[in-house]
Amino acid sequence: MRPPWMERPTIAGRTLKFVVLTAITLAVLYPFGLALGTSLTGREESIANGGSYVLLPLHPTLEAYKVVLSGGAVTRAVLISISITVIGTAASLLCTVFLGYALSRRGMLFGKPILLMVLATFLFTPGMIPSYLMVKELGMIDTYQALIVPVLVNAFNVVVVRAFFQNLPEELFEAARMDGAGEWRMLWRIALPLSKAVIAVVGLFYAVSYWNTFFNAILYLNDQAKHPIQVVLRQYIFRGNAQAGADIAVISNLPAASVQMAVLIIALIPIIIVYPFLQKYFTKGVLTGAIKG
Repeated sequence: MRPPWMERPTIAGRTLKFVVLTAITLAVLYPFGLALGTSLTGREESIANGGSYVLLPLHPTLEAYKVVLSGGAVTRAVLISISITVIGTAASLLCTVFLGYALSRRGMLFGKPILLMVLATFLFTPGMIPSYLMVKELGMIDTYQALIVPVLVNAFNVVVVRAFFQNLPEELFEAARMDGAGEWRMLWRIALPLSKAVIAVVGLFYAVSYWNTFFNAILYLNDQAKHPIQVVLRQYIFRGNAQAGADIAVISNLPAASVQMAVLIIALIPIIIVYPFLQKYFTKGVLTGAIKG
């Protein structure tokens, strides 16, 4: 007799599942739709709606986006966030792949102590003050390195990548070793081509983390001109367009809500665009490495 969760669901069960999933989907999409609709709302329509948020504007306009991307604080912040995300993700992926591959190989010198040190970071994390003092001693205050170096390697990602490498057929490495291949060649010619799924998923994790950099930017960057998009977004949302920076003279004729929601959408769009292309790798990349490891 099969367990209950393996039985074919009843019509009532499928209906309930459909209703629940539909409600969850609407609950997720409604705030995003409200933000997108408000960002496309013009001044006249905003006044007609009492300055509140608009879900479906009758006369959508891109004026708010033209304003915030006209070369002021938002444009600069977007370019900064893109640079940090690209450079940080590439560096983090490189370090994570190298460390994960090294820890997955049998007979690695000091492999177990190093692995224990990586796992220990799950239990013992530095506080804000020790982290700040370390960054200060390294001379990285008010530099973009402070947003990358302290979070360069994530222990969870290392464990996932290591587990994935461990589950690759050992016969491939033995055959390559018999042909005279070294560890570097086996990494580039065997391990990496077979690990596109886990690398794509881990790369997405790193990219989302770097793109959403907020607290470290406030903590380590004193120059407001160096702030990434998430910090600038906070300024627009909480301070309004009266104190938003260099674009104040231009946006004075636009609804504050439209400008704020336009900045919010700009901060969300890059990750929303990337997710669908990497979604197919999630199950294979994360679950295979984590469960089998």
